[in-house]
Amino acid sequence: MSVEVVTFGCRLNIAESEAIKRSAEGAGRSDLVVVNTCAVTAEATRQARQAIRRIRREKPGATIVVTGCAAQIEPERFGAMDEVDRVIGNVEKMRAETWTDSTMARAFGVAPRDKTIVGDIMTSRDAAHFMIEGFDQHTRAFVKVQDGCDHRCTFCVIPFGRGDSRSVPMGAVVDQVKKLVAAGVKEIVLTGVDVTSYGADLPGRPRLGTLVAQVLKHNPDLPRLRLSSLDVAEVDDELFDALSGDLRVMPYLHLSLQAGDDIILKRMKRRHSRAQAITFCERLRGRRREIVFGADFIAGFPTETDAQFEETLDLVDACGLTHLHVFSYSPRAGTPAARMPQVAGPVVKERTRRLIARGAEARGAHLSQFAGASLNVLAEANGFGRTEDFSLVKFATAPARGEIVAAQIRGHDGDKLLAA
Repeated sequence: MSVEVVTFGCRLNIAESEAIKRSAEGAGRSDLVVVNTCAVTAEATRQARQAIRRIRREKPGATIVVTGCAAQIEPERFGAMDEVDRVIGNVEKMRAETWTDSTMARAFGVAPRDKTIVGDIMTSRDAAHFMIEGFDQHTRAFVKVQDGCDHRCTFCVIPFGRGDSRSVPMGAVVDQVKKLVAAGVKEIVLTGVDVTSYGADLPGRPRLGTLVAQVLKHNPDLPRLRLSSLDVAEVDDELFDALSGDLRVMPYLHLSLQAGDDIILKRMKRRHSRAQAITFCERLRGRRREIVFGADFIAGFPTETDAQFEETLDLVDACGLTHLHVFSYSPRAGTPAARMPQVAGPVVKERTRRLIARGAEARGAHLSQFAGASLNVLAEANGFGRTEDFSLVKFATAPARGEIVAAQIRGHDGDKLLAA
């Protein structure tokens, strides 16, 4: 075994894991397992700890390094695990020198017996840009354009794992995309913690729409461009035009909605209203009929009544959502929401189940329209692929990974399209 990175959580973590792997391999590291954790829910942290224990059982001689948001927020908790050799912070993990020394100690002046190397993320002003030539385990390439978040939603601990918002300079993003396109990558995803806040800290304060336009302008051979989760409150006219005006921007947007009731949205400290979410979807769909929307939702947020939850269920239809990412609310220590009156656990589970079921119903209805159609599909591993609107496709005969192929659709199974 040389270097293995086990990744939890978001697309940003995927991008950073690839950089970690290449840095560690370039430094000649061996018998190293890096666990890049997520802290978005208590369950994500639990899964990471469970994975660490499993890895130690399966690879007793490996060096196990834990990093990511959960490690940044709770370094002592991971450092106390006997299975863990090092805990590395989110800033430190992106420094190439972290991985050059077998003890990972001298570069930081830390004695080898000290397992924890975690700095104050809130003082970081660098988005930690890195150049990647490709992704070994993923067909599409994730390009980091932003890190951190200036907002303080009452349920969220991620700013304490990522710090305040920082942007990667536009030229560096364009150059990274050029390198990936030259390597044959067919689809790029621009990703970050809060990508719609892009540019506020850069000279001239460019917006995300400007970045998208420049990426497309300077990469005419890029077939597909996607954006990670968007905040509808931050989408200005320039970004709206970029989303609707160039067909290389894929017709699927994932929105950070979280709830469908205005009172709950205010208690979450979200910056959009229910009406804004609906208007955004209607307006963009009016400009680009084929566009499809997905969304993140939290079921069972503190104080949520049955009637308020019904507003969230109804928003799935009101916005025409087809891909839902549903979280059961879990209190995170130190957040305002953790101090609010909590919804009973069984109620949270039932609301989660109902919201997932509503999403599955919407997805099935969406997939039904494609029977007999020919769709362009980016082939991924193991005989699967993604359409332009991000619908999952199962091929009868797997094409070459990374190629965009025309697939004849014969039906669906409720979850994915089935290609002839």
